[in-house]
Amino acid sequence: MMLECGCPGEYPDWHKQDVDLAHHTAHALPIASFLHMPLSYETYKQRQQNEIEQLELRERWPGFALTRTGWLRGKMIRLLEKGESPSRHFLHLPADFQLQGFLHEGGIGTLRTSVREQQMLLLDSGRMPKEMYLAYLTCPTCCDTRGGERILLLRRWRSSRRLAAKTQQ
Repeated sequence: MMLECGCPGEYPDWHKQDVDLAHHTAHALPIASFLHMPLSYETYKQRQQNEIEQLELRERWPGFALTRTGWLRGKMIRLLEKGESPSRHFLHLPADFQLQGFLHEGGIGTLRTSVREQQMLLLDSGRMPKEMYLAYLTCPTCCDTRGGERILLLRRWRSSRRLAAKTQQ
């Protein structure tokens, strides 16, 4: 169930857990960003919601979107239930799509400490951190009624034998 403001009504409990989303069906929409800041985030979120509804696809967690940004462009991924679609934005995630979740309670300005803590957890377990995805669980409209601002950090990782050997010494 998605709330009126567009936030996910329910979302996965992936705090400090490893999640394997290999070959999971998803809807990926390219978004514009400038210096890692998404431009027109709400517009892209609504565009993706409209496209999912038009294609009659079912989301696993309605409103739950993984956002990755870069210097000039990014991507917004919404996880879908099993199915097929002719849309160019419909895809199956790659075979090595392993994520570690970390629930950050606070705004984007206080994200630094949570990112460092998550990165240290990955490095200590012999995993090489790769790209990061943010899932905004609350917005400024609903954060007061839902217990404050919450962002789910999802860090993609790969196993590293060299790093694992260094951490065991």
